[in-house]
Amino acid sequence: MIKQLMLEFAQRTGLLNDGTTPKRYLWTDAFAVCNFLQLYKDTGQQKYLDLTLRLVDQVHHVLGRHRDDDSRKGWISGLNDQEGERHPTIGGLRIGKKMDERQADEPYDDSLEWDRDGQYFHYLTKWMHALNRVSRVTDKPIYNQWAMELAKTAHTHFVYTTSFGGQKQMYWKMSIDLSRPLVASMGQHDPLDGFITFSQIQKCLPAGYSKEMNTGLQNEINEMAELCAGRSWVTDDVLGLGGLMCDAWKVAQMMIHCTFNQPELLTNLLETSIVGLQIVVRRDELHWPAKYRLPFREFGLSIGLKAIQRLQQSLTTQPEQYPNQTKLSPIVEAFVDFHPLEEN
Repeated sequence: MIKQLMLEFAQRTGLLNDGTTPKRYLWTDAFAVCNFLQLYKDTGQQKYLDLTLRLVDQVHHVLGRHRDDDSRKGWISGLNDQEGERHPTIGGLRIGKKMDERQADEPYDDSLEWDRDGQYFHYLTKWMHALNRVSRVTDKPIYNQWAMELAKTAHTHFVYTTSFGGQKQMYWKMSIDLSRPLVASMGQHDPLDGFITFSQIQKCLPAGYSKEMNTGLQNEINEMAELCAGRSWVTDDVLGLGGLMCDAWKVAQMMIHCTFNQPELLTNLLETSIVGLQIVVRRDELHWPAKYRLPFREFGLSIGLKAIQRLQQSLTTQPEQYPNQTKLSPIVEAFVDFHPLEEN
């Protein structure tokens, strides 16, 4: 089933070199990269790795460059063609929305902004994760280097210091060239995404990764930790909940494989997810009429619950890997009551 689905995706979005115009969307493509990688690992078939690398290349050459309907041309970083090829993520990556971004002299329209292009921080972190996975599967450091360059660029432009109080904040959406905010409010989980993802590409490295190529993200990680301090991650948004549970499994894997010593963060993410799930169940949101629901958000919740099952298996088979295993086990067991939500 997954093989057929992904091959249909490849054909529909222009990955098969059959003349179909590439249709790239950063969020979806980040998940697709991970799917193709897993198919390659599971089957050993080269075609899935070829599709992975072709997809990465297309994303960089489509979403790393200005839109066809934009008067600006070339890499959104402003680099020339040769340097842009070497550093395709250093200017960030467009979302891939069908509508052009809101221009500086256009009034803000909340309903239209969802359909307009630009850059989202939480999309960029998804792509950083995908690049890190490609780098580790292929043992090619360049992909992680591109993830690091993207992280530095995103941090520089999305994080700012307020004029009152000197506190760190983040913009939710930026213009294509990262010159101005399009939505000034901060996404609830964006600092958390930044902290975990920056730590991943700093610590979870491919074989043969040299210190010379590691430009370092410790300052950015420290600032993300500052942004995270004292914040609550509780949410009743089902997609956000799915993300929190996926983050918990990612943190667990990083603790085991990448010397990421964050047992308290893992506990916090799990306890926070339980609270959010209780709210969703109490509200009975997954039984509302279809017109009030968005499938991709609920799919995110299902993925998160599957991630928790992986974590539960890991706790059972290798408890010695978790310094707080005694505390974690009953929390993870509490998720059993919510597994039926996957089928709703």
